[in-house]
Amino acid sequence: MDLIFITSIILTLTFPVHCGKILVFPHEGSHWVNMNVLIQGLHSRGHQITVIRALDSWYISETSPHYVSLTVPFALGGDDEFYSSFVSRQLEIRRQRQPAWTRFRLDMDLKDRFSEMHRKICEMVIYIIEKDPALLERIKKASFDLMLTDPANGGGVFLARFLNLPLVFNVRWTVHGEAHFTIAPSPLSYVPFPPSQLSDDMTFLQRTYNVLFYTLRRFLYRRTVGPHYSALCYRLFGPDLKYFELFQAADIWLMRVDFVFEFPRPTMPNVVYIGGFQCKPANPLPADLEAFVQSSGKHGVIIMSLGTLVGQLPLDIADEIAAAFAQLPQKVIWRYTGERPSTMGNNTLLVNWIPQNDLLGHVKTKVFVSHGGTNGIFEAIYHGVPLVGLPLVFDQDDNMSKMRHKGVAKVVDIASIDRSVFTDALQEVINEPSYRANMQTLSSLHRDTALSPLDSALFWTEFVMRHRGAAHLRTHSYKMPWYSYHSVDVVALLLSVVAFIGFIIFKVIRCLCCRFSARKQTKQD
Repeated sequence: MDLIFITSIILTLTFPVHCGKILVFPHEGSHWVNMNVLIQGLHSRGHQITVIRALDSWYISETSPHYVSLTVPFALGGDDEFYSSFVSRQLEIRRQRQPAWTRFRLDMDLKDRFSEMHRKICEMVIYIIEKDPALLERIKKASFDLMLTDPANGGGVFLARFLNLPLVFNVRWTVHGEAHFTIAPSPLSYVPFPPSQLSDDMTFLQRTYNVLFYTLRRFLYRRTVGPHYSALCYRLFGPDLKYFELFQAADIWLMRVDFVFEFPRPTMPNVVYIGGFQCKPANPLPADLEAFVQSSGKHGVIIMSLGTLVGQLPLDIADEIAAAFAQLPQKVIWRYTGERPSTMGNNTLLVNWIPQNDLLGHVKTKVFVSHGGTNGIFEAIYHGVPLVGLPLVFDQDDNMSKMRHKGVAKVVDIASIDRSVFTDALQEVINEPSYRANMQTLSSLHRDTALSPLDSALFWTEFVMRHRGAAHLRTHSYKMPWYSYHSVDVVALLLSVVAFIGFIIFKVIRCLCCRFSARKQTKQD
């Protein structure tokens, strides 16, 4: 035994441990929740993580046992208050059936706020590179092996290029929208453009809508972010490089989707699917919460949460939801921070925070009432819990539309909700076996993988560090002009050749016909 122990120690000391230094440029809000899970996984494998954060960061803590923060003395000026108020205003417009112009103005206001956010990100990059030489020198001396970033903003992309670091994306959205449309072929005939709420089986009119929707959205994305990142790219790298090429040149795309959620579509070899990587087996509930769940008996419990940005609702909507819950035999756990609804029954428990993953993994959980955020949807898929959707803004309608298409969700318009409609939706999902059966099927497919999504993300991140990139997996198609990418020049050449040959044949036939006609005329004369 002593010999085995000594041999184990020698082997452990002999074989090198490849731990790297990773620089992280995250995105604020719920995106940070995903990034933090990945950071914790990398830290557990011995990697040193440094996270760049703004002075006024509202999600990213300055201290953590899993990373060292690098606080840039620069204020981005964003907070969750704007997004909370935006959700409230959007909901109010939908409820009052206000003119489309009012909603358009709100969308333009959001576009302007996003434009301002990206402008601030560019200024923060300039501050790091040009205005704080001590900070830049500190970053360079650290000799990082990799840049890990969320391309919902371009800060990490530009820093990676400037520092000559391999680049890994933790991604669902880029500055130009859904990530697949940035890196992979996306035929609009059967690939719906989010958030169009279309499926991969479209009619002619739906395909027409998909093309128009894609064209308009891409135009707005470019108008929102293009001027800022184009100016930054020109300032740092000169006129020969387009800013969007920096995004498309990333080594690995850790894509936060799974094909139990997404429709089948073309992809690329450097896209790694890690949808649901934040999911994990349920832990035991706190004693008081477990007692409440157990008190539900054979009827089970309903879980409701509308995400981090929506802690409260207009009182009349909250009253309708509470009244619907009160009519059901199930117990209800509702994450809600607003005023207590007057119609709330004894079966409903209001809490400021819930251990969502642990509750969804509980055997007594019957249905999850959700706004349609991807984190909650994947946790529901992981644990096999069907959904009732109350989508509000952003990609939530599209996410719930996908779940409805797969037969695991019932979607209710929260703007026009009443207790009768909501009660019917809940009872349908609870009592109709197909919803749970379909979700259990998705859960089985999602879990049946050779490597867990988190382990896959960690492996490919370490792969890029070991090999200083993954150039053999990257296509260079993004460097081609559009007419070459779509073979317009080839088609034009081939058509020209065919036309030329046709023209020659026509001229020869015409010449022969003329000569034949001339001979015939001569004989007649």
